[in-house]
Amino acid sequence: MQVGEGGEPVVSPDEEGDVAGHGTACAGIIRDLAPECEIFSVRVLGAGYTGSGQVLLAGLRWAVEQGFDVINMSLSTTKRQFAEVLHELADRAYFNRTILVASAHNMPVESYPWRFSSVVSVGSHSDPDSMRFYYNPSPPVEFFARGVQVELAWMGGKTIRATGNSFATPHMSAICALVRSKHPELTPFQLKSVLHLIADNNVGGM
Repeated sequence: MQVGEGGEPVVSPDEEGDVAGHGTACAGIIRDLAPECEIFSVRVLGAGYTGSGQVLLAGLRWAVEQGFDVINMSLSTTKRQFAEVLHELADRAYFNRTILVASAHNMPVESYPWRFSSVVSVGSHSDPDSMRFYYNPSPPVEFFARGVQVELAWMGGKTIRATGNSFATPHMSAICALVRSKHPELTPFQLKSVLHLIADNNVGGM
């Protein structure tokens, strides 16, 4: 995403690549768990994790318009002025059969879009098993996935260890991609039901 001459964000091919490391880390998790998936990157953050709500909205709008099976959003905004449009985009994804997986804020504050019922919302657990996830019987966060001291791919071919809901979210996105690859007919509503049934703290879980 870039800012055009009129100050409006525009989608354009990016030759600079990841300048924060965050996207590389999330993509690496997804690639590790779902190696056959096809990954597209939409960069909305600059160096130092800087960005704007307008760029975030434009990036998400573009991704929803592509009709991707799963969209990973390891970020959120606390600015209420963007909540309504984010809600509309999340609902559009939901009704177009796109799974939007969004990380809960790491702090106990109101933020979006993870609060919307049309997304799969994700927090962190400390279990080292990358495929282990839990449903939350006390919403608003719906699922917990591995997000504590995760080994991450980083810029320059490096690896680091870090903690955060940002890194739990691509674990859930990869699991969603794996389920969708076997059952492409599932709607987001049906996929949420499947995730609930196979969660590791479900009595009938696998």
